[in-house]
Amino acid sequence: MSNGDGVPEGEVYDWYRRGAELLDQGHPAAAVQLLLRAADAEPGSRSILEALARAQYGAGLYRDALDNFKTVAQADPSDDYAQFGWGLTAARLGDFESSAEHLALAVAMRPEAEHYRAALRQTKATLAARAGAYGPLQPGAPGYRGPGQDSA
Repeated sequence: MSNGDGVPEGEVYDWYRRGAELLDQGHPAAAVQLLLRAADAEPGSRSILEALARAQYGAGLYRDALDNFKTVAQADPSDDYAQFGWGLTAARLGDFESSAEHLALAVAMRPEAEHYRAALRQTKATLAARAGAYGPLQPGAPGYRGPGQDSA
């Protein structure tokens, strides 16, 4: 609900809480709208920025999510979830070197978090595959270029 000028009803905390609920209910794009409003009102709130980054990630807004995860992690480098989010989002954007760095930090801070370790393993496997650690691509594999199939 909003008043006549498009501003949601309630206070900043209400916007944050409702945005977090929408995110938990699987509506990240709707959550982004409320959380952007809350972040504009309270730009220094790491809780709001982290929730906004999560919503942006869920809505496929990876560049925006990366910026917000970075902001939270740079404000508090010991925030393992912000480091994890930075690493996941960097991977989505194809920056696997940065992904590995931030996922490794998250794993170091919370080694018991299996989802952190799984994400790091996947990123490391991607880096290894790109470096040719598993040998040359076999015929039929995505990206395979056989004899006489030079890339244009």
